[in-house]
Amino acid sequence: MAKEKTGGLPCPCGSASYAPCCGRFIERGEVPQTAEQLMRSRYSAYALRDEAYLKSTWHASTRPVEPIAQDDGIKWSGLEVRRHVPDGDKATVEFVARYKTGGRAQRLHEVSNFVRENGRWYYVDGSFPETEKE
Repeated sequence: MAKEKTGGLPCPCGSASYAPCCGRFIERGEVPQTAEQLMRSRYSAYALRDEAYLKSTWHASTRPVEPIAQDDGIKWSGLEVRRHVPDGDKATVEFVARYKTGGRAQRLHEVSNFVRENGRWYYVDGSFPETEKE
């Protein structure tokens, strides 16, 4: 799904339509006001393969050098935010992202850590907890 074709389509993150949801951050440069908004927009950026946005929202201390949004055959198919725990200039967001690769459904369960610096939220890192069978 190319960015220029997403205006009236549903947002990849599952909330509202793209333009007023994650599109305002990814394409118009608005700044997410919460770690959850940033996490949702990063999920959408992965779905849209927007390398520049992903790198710009990744904290400099943990940002990878190698490409992160390459076309690796993954098709992102859904997002469930399980919890958002703000704590001043830090926050945690737990989520489950669903995707398909090689025709097989997969899921990524992550607890992500975020930090706010100079009024902007950044993704720092995440852990992958053991999950119960769903």
